[in-house]
Amino acid sequence: MPKDTNALGTIFGGVILSQIDQAAAIEAHKYHKGAVVTVAMDEIEFKQPVFVGDVVSYYASTHKLGRTSVTIDVHVFAQRQFAEEDDFIPVTEARAVMVAVDENNKPIALNK
Repeated sequence: MPKDTNALGTIFGGVILSQIDQAAAIEAHKYHKGAVVTVAMDEIEFKQPVFVGDVVSYYASTHKLGRTSVTIDVHVFAQRQFAEEDDFIPVTEARAVMVAVDENNKPIALNK
């Protein structure tokens, strides 16, 4: 059994959340070239399982810009390995809030 799977043969939700966090950070860096940290993840919904062999894609988009923060929606899709159709199945979605910080981890204004 691969290390990122559970006894059902599906990918652990925490693995998906880790990748969502990375996708959100990449999107946040469009608005701030320095350090950003995750301060919240809301509205997480696991819609379908992700199986070993699925090709997983993460799409991040800005929901809201604040003075120090960026709220980002991340949508996750899977293509099943042996599916007859080449469909993208929505498997997870989440909203992340990323905050720009200084060297002391104190919030600072985004340097758009």
